[in-house]
Amino acid sequence: MGTLYVVATPIGNLKDITFRAVEVLENVDIIACEDTRVTKKLLNHYGISGKKLISYHEHNEEKAAEKLVALLKEGSDVALVSDAGTPCISDPGYRLVKKAWESGIVVVPIPGPFAGVTALSASGLPTDRFLFTGFLPQKEKHRKEALEEYIQSGYTFVLYESPRRVLKTLELIHRLAPDSDVVVAKELTKIHERFFRGKPQELIKVFSDDSSLLKGEFVIIVHPVIEEESDEDTIVEEIKRLLDENKKTGEIAKTISRMFNIPKSHAYKMVLKVQKE
Repeated sequence: MGTLYVVATPIGNLKDITFRAVEVLENVDIIACEDTRVTKKLLNHYGISGKKLISYHEHNEEKAAEKLVALLKEGSDVALVSDAGTPCISDPGYRLVKKAWESGIVVVPIPGPFAGVTALSASGLPTDRFLFTGFLPQKEKHRKEALEEYIQSGYTFVLYESPRRVLKTLELIHRLAPDSDVVVAKELTKIHERFFRGKPQELIKVFSDDSSLLKGEFVIIVHPVIEEESDEDTIVEEIKRLLDENKKTGEIAKTISRMFNIPKSHAYKMVLKVQKE
């Protein structure tokens, strides 16, 4: 059996790679990569040649994973890389890693860059507890529901965003929690790396006033500050009253969400909790 190495690669600056990662890329038989052109650029930079590259991305993940597992079973060592950062983190890879474990293949992580934590470390926002959420859902309704959940957690949360949706996301954060502290990091480790800090409305103005800033790759970090909620005992009493009227769980959650201005998902959890008591 061969070994599967999960190798983190630079997120921008090609110097941000470990000695161990370079050593693994030099020694493996096969490199599974999202875009062979991107990986070749990295390999050429470090003078690594003659490697068999196999395309592995979200559109061929299932089929490619089966092929790679078969090669691993035959004794080939494989390095899994993404175009940038740590594989499987908002990038393809977990299906291959899962199949490798299920097949008894040894999986070895080779740590390195991770854009979310890189931005968080320099944000100046609380880091004792945080959520990494990746990209928000595409549909507006689901984006709002997801942000409501993250805000309600009270934890600092880290998300990735495309240039065309940065403003929309900041506007949504402003609507849901206008007093939150926000950091937007763009083009991390690259020549045009920049950090922007402030309240959502302040950052909306920055990016609205200069549309040229809306280029590149973005990480948005939010430390939610939410308004004082209604007294929990009052909410619980109202839930009990509605339960006594034989209202359905979903109907109660909707009513509580509207009455006390709290996310429906949070209201639903409160209803379930009261029902179990």
